[in-house]
Amino acid sequence: MLFLPVRGGAVKFIQEGKYKYIPPHMVFRRTELINVEGYGSFEGLANRDSLRYREAYGLNDADTLYRGTLRRPGYARAWDSFVKLGMTDDSYLISGLSKMSFRDYTNLFLAYNPHDSVELKIKHYLNIPQDSDIFNKLQWVGLFSNETFEFDEATPAQCLEYILRQVWTMQPDDKDLIVMFHKIGWQQDGQMMMIESSMGVEGTNASNTAMAGTVGLPLGIAAKLVLEGGMPKGVLRPLTKNWYGPILAELAEKFHVKFFEKNVQYKGY
Repeated sequence: MLFLPVRGGAVKFIQEGKYKYIPPHMVFRRTELINVEGYGSFEGLANRDSLRYREAYGLNDADTLYRGTLRRPGYARAWDSFVKLGMTDDSYLISGLSKMSFRDYTNLFLAYNPHDSVELKIKHYLNIPQDSDIFNKLQWVGLFSNETFEFDEATPAQCLEYILRQVWTMQPDDKDLIVMFHKIGWQQDGQMMMIESSMGVEGTNASNTAMAGTVGLPLGIAAKLVLEGGMPKGVLRPLTKNWYGPILAELAEKFHVKFFEKNVQYKGY
């Protein structure tokens, strides 16, 4: 199943001791540019409710807690177009899809005008110019294609997923990239200190992906710790050092999955 960041609830986080909220319709417009050393620039999008991680990670006293998702620049503006069109809605069904093309589906969300093309109407509705990179992205993903659906009924989000799968499905030689970035600040001897910690893992091909490795390897190492090291059994969160210490060490030593840290000047969050 292709993961789609469909429109959900408001974003919640805390910044410099102040609670902050981003309404659902603005999630893909409020981004932050982040440079990850060795991997280039990304845009960070707030990832729903950051506050629910405070207790689990023992961060109830943290003045700033913000969790986000990294995407290449331009992703958020293009995805915001889907949100504005209503294509990410998963709350109702559209019928008669087996007789529709992707172009017909797109036209469902635009004003009726038998004389204007779907392309012209979408440019007017989204207020994007002819040479806009956003329009090029919408064209590339297939919104104006004459390809058809293989089913008759689905939600708008399910239809969008089907369209995107035609171009977003990995080909055999494609490589995925996993990037993580942390910014951690604390007070020491009356001064604010800060480090940046980053990690990047690139897959080999569509069968041996970075996503599969970074998800599966920690679980496999944890299982080995239970079998060989006498660690407690059951459903546990690996939030204590006796768990994450050996897991991170083996990931770095045997699989080259490791974080790189550097001290940086504190400039706030």
